[in-house]
Amino acid sequence: MSILTVEHLSHGFGDRAIFQDVSFRMLKGEHIGLVGANGEGKSTFFSIITGALTPDAGKIEWAKNIRIGYLDQHTVLEKGKTIRDVLKSAFSYLFELEEKMNQICEELGTADEETMNTLMEELGVIQDTLTMHDFYVIDAKVEEVARALGLLDIGLDTDVTDLSGGQRTRILLGKLLLEKPDILLLDEPTNYLDEEHINWLKRYLTEYENAFVLISHDIPFLNDVINIIYHMENQELNRYVGNYDDFQKVYEVKKAQLEAAYKKQQHEISQLKDFVARNKARVSTRNMAMSRQKKLDKMDVIELAAERPKPEFHFRLGRTPGKYIFETKDFVIGYDVPLSKPLNLSVERGQKIALTGANGIGKTTLIRSLLGLVPAISGSCELGENVLAGYFEQEGDYQNKTTCIEEIWQEFPSFTQYEVRSALAKCGLTTKHIESQVRVLSGGEQAKVRLCKLINRDTNVLLLDEPTNHLDVDAKEALKTALLEYRGTLLLICHEPEFYQDVVNEVWDCSKWTTKIV
Repeated sequence: MSILTVEHLSHGFGDRAIFQDVSFRMLKGEHIGLVGANGEGKSTFFSIITGALTPDAGKIEWAKNIRIGYLDQHTVLEKGKTIRDVLKSAFSYLFELEEKMNQICEELGTADEETMNTLMEELGVIQDTLTMHDFYVIDAKVEEVARALGLLDIGLDTDVTDLSGGQRTRILLGKLLLEKPDILLLDEPTNYLDEEHINWLKRYLTEYENAFVLISHDIPFLNDVINIIYHMENQELNRYVGNYDDFQKVYEVKKAQLEAAYKKQQHEISQLKDFVARNKARVSTRNMAMSRQKKLDKMDVIELAAERPKPEFHFRLGRTPGKYIFETKDFVIGYDVPLSKPLNLSVERGQKIALTGANGIGKTTLIRSLLGLVPAISGSCELGENVLAGYFEQEGDYQNKTTCIEEIWQEFPSFTQYEVRSALAKCGLTTKHIESQVRVLSGGEQAKVRLCKLINRDTNVLLLDEPTNHLDVDAKEALKTALLEYRGTLLLICHEPEFYQDVVNEVWDCSKWTTKIV
């Protein structure tokens, strides 16, 4: 049975086409991975099928009475709402029924006999629905899911805007689970989740009975949870059976076959054109030349898609700093309340350190405090001599209305336009991306713009906060290579062990010094 049918979908932004005559079909119980490079339109596809965006052409048809749960990578939680409020909003349709039930009870007091019978019948249906959906034990269900996701320890009455990105993602996941939708749409759910909760989500999705579509660049995660791949590339959407590794094998074979057929056809075209050019003027061979020209005109010419530019990241190494980069003495980090015990840490020149531990324990706060961007609650941090720090923030400004060119020019006013374009192109951005506003780019493309700023200035210490979030496979590979080549000092927050374990020479488990319970 088809849950979702998409036919002849076309969409674009301005003169930039995203999809061209795309079709998609989802069957009951399918676990689908939606993959492709940054900017190919994966999140846009979600926006279209959920009705948030109207396509230029095409038909989207959901099966009747299907309830959809959508985890959006850019969902903003409302200030003033608590964790409990957000989780309980999963049952908003039941609370609306309760309101309707109370309204009916009020109307019963003044209703005539006929109206009363109608109202009583409606009241019975509502009460049955509320009982069937466990409305009267909602608080217990909320606590059960909150416990599984480690949200009880944070406190269900905590304002959601006071939480880290990972904690907010866990809340949104919890809300989805409580909703029990017929289909899950998950846009990069592992971003900002720590290892423990990624493993928990992996187990949940593996055992999930209903269908889901998952956008992710986390290949080990994809391999474990999906059984169908839809690959988005060059405005097309192609279906492959199996996990990501299975898809890669078939894709490479198809690509090689197409390239071989293209070369063979180009050779044939060249020979036919040559024959026509040499023989069309002669009376004796004119008919043969015309015959070959007809063959050329009728030929279905194979076209190879333009290769996407692969990013290249090379961090510029500044002058050599002193032996110590940072030294802290009884350093307590936090905002209104302490997030850590007094820390006596030292980072030496050339060390490459991964900071690990659950979300919300203060990894980002530590980095920002070392840089002086967040004042410490107490203690001191001494910066070494000649330290040139480069900082990559976990998230950029999604409402940034400047173009990519303007963004880099503001940072490097001495660059010529050619140098700005060249710098962005090296990070894997095409001409159309480069001329677009930053806010219309995908999360991965925005990350590449931020990386472009970082690699074009001299640094001798890098502080990178979840730099792999949103990056596609090629960009992750390029970033990993660049960090392996970098001869400076590195402090890296990352939830992907397969990314950082070859890069760093030391791992700091921040849960050992945090005062935060998560």
